[in-house]
Amino acid sequence: MAKERVQKILAAAGYGSRRACEKFIEAGRVRVNGEVVALGAKADPAKDKVILDDNPVVAEKQIYVMLNKPRGVVSSLSPQGDRKTVRDLVPLEWRLYPVGRLDADSEGLVLLTNDGELTNRLTHPKYGHSKEYEVLVNGYPKEEQLKTWRRGVVLDEEWTSSAKVKIIRKGASGTWLNVIMREGKKHQIRRTAQAVGLHVKRLVRTRIGSLRLGNLKLGEWRKLNHAELEALKRK
Repeated sequence: MAKERVQKILAAAGYGSRRACEKFIEAGRVRVNGEVVALGAKADPAKDKVILDDNPVVAEKQIYVMLNKPRGVVSSLSPQGDRKTVRDLVPLEWRLYPVGRLDADSEGLVLLTNDGELTNRLTHPKYGHSKEYEVLVNGYPKEEQLKTWRRGVVLDEEWTSSAKVKIIRKGASGTWLNVIMREGKKHQIRRTAQAVGLHVKRLVRTRIGSLRLGNLKLGEWRKLNHAELEALKRK
């Protein structure tokens, strides 16, 4: 096997994005064959002994799982009170991390993987991966409210990026909206809705980049197929 940059080896082993692994190297936490390495160093993962802190770095089989997260489940690895985590719903032995977050009161598509490089590509703004949601709001929004949402509002003293927002259907319990956005500030959809005078009653994520929730039932999970994975990595 040819030599690769050490940060790429760390990312492939599931230690985070390539940038996060660069920080481990910059902090002097990584050794190759007993020697602390600097950024830019290369190693052969099949022959060289790579150590992060005191932990041997072993390339893991890369796993990609999609989950339809139910409401009340947290998108973290650490338990919060008596709430289940997304990891509790996927009983696989490999280390898996959620790509981005979906708040506990929201439902829908969550991607879990140990591929740090793909995680970085899907979460870094420069790659422009969009996410799509179906959002139930109270009442019947006026066109001016939707125009403001599309244009952007001020959250955390910054303007949000423009979003695509359209009405799917209206019913007795409120109005379902389709929302597509390319950024992900904390609770952004709920806070934006509040800023334009609406209240989110239900929020379901249906797409991350090219990956769609499809007919996966609530609480179910499955591994990505080859076509889905290739499409995610293509952009």
